[in-house]
Amino acid sequence: MILSDFDLKNYIKSGRIVIEPFDESIVRENGLDLRLGDEICELMGIEEVLDPYTASDISKYYNCHKIDEFIVKPYNKYLLTTLEYIRVPPELMAFVELRSTFARLGLAIPPTIIDGGFEGQITIELHGSAFPIKLRKGTRFLHIVFSKVTSPIERPYSGKYQRQRGVKLPHLPID
Repeated sequence: MILSDFDLKNYIKSGRIVIEPFDESIVRENGLDLRLGDEICELMGIEEVLDPYTASDISKYYNCHKIDEFIVKPYNKYLLTTLEYIRVPPELMAFVELRSTFARLGLAIPPTIIDGGFEGQITIELHGSAFPIKLRKGTRFLHIVFSKVTSPIERPYSGKYQRQRGVKLPHLPID
C-alpha cells in the first residue's frame, strides 16, 4: 500500500516519519519531494584499478566539494545528498525516483530503495544528460514514495550508512 499525502502528513505530524528541515511544499499527492543538498562528489575517470574487496583510500576516485549550484557535465556521474535528514519507521520502506522534469532533461538515477529503519540524509548517484545542466542547492530534485510492508520489519536497517550526513562514499571493503 502506497501512502497518500493524507497518510504522509499524519506520519510526519505523529513523528513516525521524521523530515528535517520540513516544509509543507515537499508533500505531494503520493510522496515527498526531497531537495538537493549542498555537497556533491564527482566520480573521477582515473585508470587506477579499485579493488572493492580490500580497504583502500576511496577518496582519490571522487572530487567532493560544497555547492550552491553546479553544472552536471554530459555523461558524468555524481554522488549527491539531500537537504533533508529523514527517519523511516520499520513498518514502511520507500522508493526513490528522480522528479519527472529532470528525467525529461536526460538525467537519471539508478533504482534506489530506503529500508525501514533507515535514518540519515540520502546519498544518490546521478548520471548526466547529453548536455550540461545547471542545478542549485534547495531544488526539489527527488521524489520518494513510501509503502507499507506487510508486517513490521523484524530487523530494521542498522547498516554502515545509518545516520549519514552529507555525501557518503562507499564503505570498503564490501561484504
